[in-house]
Amino acid sequence: MPEINWLAAIVAGIVGFFVGGLWYSPIMFGKIWMAETGIDPAKPGGYPPAVTFGVGAAISIIGAIVFAFFVAQQPLGFTVTVGALTGLVWVGGSFAINGFFERKSAKLIAINAAYHTVQFTLFGLILGLWQ
Repeated sequence: MPEINWLAAIVAGIVGFFVGGLWYSPIMFGKIWMAETGIDPAKPGGYPPAVTFGVGAAISIIGAIVFAFFVAQQPLGFTVTVGALTGLVWVGGSFAINGFFERKSAKLIAINAAYHTVQFTLFGLILGLWQ
């Protein structure tokens, strides 16, 4: 297994999670995302917020750690490019496949795929800079 910078990977995961908070907020795409998913913030439902945010943060950190193993000790250009392609093609593409079969709107698919493209690009940027 390659040597990774654990602190950089954890920070990348946290940063990616917080960017998601901004991404899905009313400042950016939150209103469109809620309309496209049918989520009404005034109606209770789903998991408790502590569970939702805790699990989301943990998965983001785990994703950044695993991603770090793929790009360990590589130059910045490589880590950023691989991050962008991972988000766009692997994660975004997977969202697109599911979204089309689930009859989700193109807007919703694009919002989710673009977030993960930004998230993984940030992972690559942080990991590439902090070696």
